[in-house]
Amino acid sequence: MSFKDIIGQEAAKQLLQSGLRQHRISHAYIFSGPPGSGQKEMALAFVQALFCTSGTEDACGECLECRKLLHGNHPDLHVIAPEGATIKIDQIRDLQRIFSYRSESGNPKAYIIEQSDKMTVQAANSLLKFLEEPSSPALAILLSDNGRALLPTIQSRAQWVPFQPLDPETMLQILSGEGFSGTLARCAVQVAAGPEACRELLRQNWFAEIRNVVLQLGKETAGRGGTPLVTAQQSVFKAGLGDHLDMLFDLFHLWFKDMLHALYQRHDHIVFIDELDFIRRHASSRNPGQWIDAMTLAAESKKKLRQHMNSQLCLEQFLIGIGG
Repeated sequence: MSFKDIIGQEAAKQLLQSGLRQHRISHAYIFSGPPGSGQKEMALAFVQALFCTSGTEDACGECLECRKLLHGNHPDLHVIAPEGATIKIDQIRDLQRIFSYRSESGNPKAYIIEQSDKMTVQAANSLLKFLEEPSSPALAILLSDNGRALLPTIQSRAQWVPFQPLDPETMLQILSGEGFSGTLARCAVQVAAGPEACRELLRQNWFAEIRNVVLQLGKETAGRGGTPLVTAQQSVFKAGLGDHLDMLFDLFHLWFKDMLHALYQRHDHIVFIDELDFIRRHASSRNPGQWIDAMTLAAESKKKLRQHMNSQLCLEQFLIGIGG
């Protein structure tokens, strides 16, 4: 993995490559940003550039160190991910045990912790002690969707590297060039932060199905007739899509936003472009404030879902709310 292979995140690249160029590497970094924004790819590129024997600010991809990393079997890099819902103290203790032995190659040992905000309190405190008193030279890279959820004492001992969602138009060009469906890709780039996260969505059959459900429910609640609550029961829960309601609310947010764009004649911003005629005809059925209220309701419904509200009740309340 090379910095050149990563699309976007120029600020993060510049910060890390500047450190490599000046030989000023922090002992710990927090890569924080939305899921799919390329944090792990950047972490691997950074470690490879650090280990590379070419001595430049990017990996050569050819030396022995690079080849070991590319094959996923470098003894000086360890990746930790949650076991189940959390990262447990035993995982951090295992890391400390491995790092008690010095590197044979002379590199600092490196470890990447995925979803680092999922550490238990005990694991986080154990990591803090390890950050303060490593038994051998070590580089820590903590990946997180929400770095502010980490212990403040961990945050204060690490360099912050922020990640941003990649520009949707840039991602759309990439995905279209790879042969993905344009109508689906236009939605994916609005709800995922990077190309790989978009690809993962587009490979899932349920994503296209949820999009179709949003269109069906969106049209029914826009006054075309039908019974949204019955449709929801049949098209979502009986069809096995109940686990993807968070995405349904995200797509509804975009649907209502499209109505606003149509009201203001911003047709080039419309995501559900295949439904442009319907959207143009029905956008004026509500005023801008009502469409904004509907967007707010979609966001609030997603929040309730994350707070473990019953999914069927959550969707029913949402549909009643937007149909009112």
